[in-house]
Amino acid sequence: MTAGTVAFDASSIGVWGEADTFEVTRERIAQYARATNDPIAAHLAGDVASPIFAIVPSFMSIMQVAFRVAPPEVAMRVVHGEQDFTFARPIRPGDVITTRAKPIGYSGAPNGTSAAFLLECRDAGGELVNEQYMTAFFRGIDVGQTVGELAPAHKFDESLRGTEPVAVITQHVDDDQTFRYSPASGDPMPIHLDDDVARGVGLPGIIAHGLCTQAFTSWAVLTAVADGDTGRLKRHAVRFAKPVLPGQDLTTSIWRAGAADGVARYAFETTVGDTVVVKDGLAEVAEEGGN
Repeated sequence: MTAGTVAFDASSIGVWGEADTFEVTRERIAQYARATNDPIAAHLAGDVASPIFAIVPSFMSIMQVAFRVAPPEVAMRVVHGEQDFTFARPIRPGDVITTRAKPIGYSGAPNGTSAAFLLECRDAGGELVNEQYMTAFFRGIDVGQTVGELAPAHKFDESLRGTEPVAVITQHVDDDQTFRYSPASGDPMPIHLDDDVARGVGLPGIIAHGLCTQAFTSWAVLTAVADGDTGRLKRHAVRFAKPVLPGQDLTTSIWRAGAADGVARYAFETTVGDTVVVKDGLAEVAEEGGN
């Protein structure tokens, strides 16, 4: 596909989609924790949601606006490019979360087009719970222009490579990970569940959901530098560099990158062997206990 055969809809940029409401249950929180191999007891018990659970109440809002920008026929060309969460507070059972989303821009390049979306999630009282920037990447499609703006940058500071990481966490992606993650997250995309479909769009086979991989990195950060306290995580952002396959081992290296106003910044990167699969990782962690 080329810029001459695919056109994105610029008229949708900046237009909020309809709000979608989701009631959070203890069971759904626990299911998500199990589906992401999360070891934190409060997550597994359903007492508080793991940070990346924030995508669950938001998923339908993303789907609602994503294909107002891109035509439906390119759906099988899309992979998750980046995700950036800013947390006002953790999600807990009984929360009723209302999400709205809007496209904020897209940019074409020879290897594909990035489309960025802003989501905001509020509780029943109208208070902000979290804000998300999601970037979808349409492989092999160059729309030949830039419209609007993309998500905020969270570039890895290369000078950190000359220092020792504060933690290195190794995790295993199970063979059945995608089949557990799909119902827990509400993401039914067939590239995560059907090997023939995945290979048919140029992937090496079934790939792990990007947000499942991000969930792995979030609990790596929480256990390594936040004493497992979900409320201390204020921001968590990643760029997905390469697909992760079921059965692979992840290694997440975490570097302290400074602090200000009681919040420490950590840069992280995740590899499979020598291949970087998550880059430009950024976590902002409150130095004191969360809420």
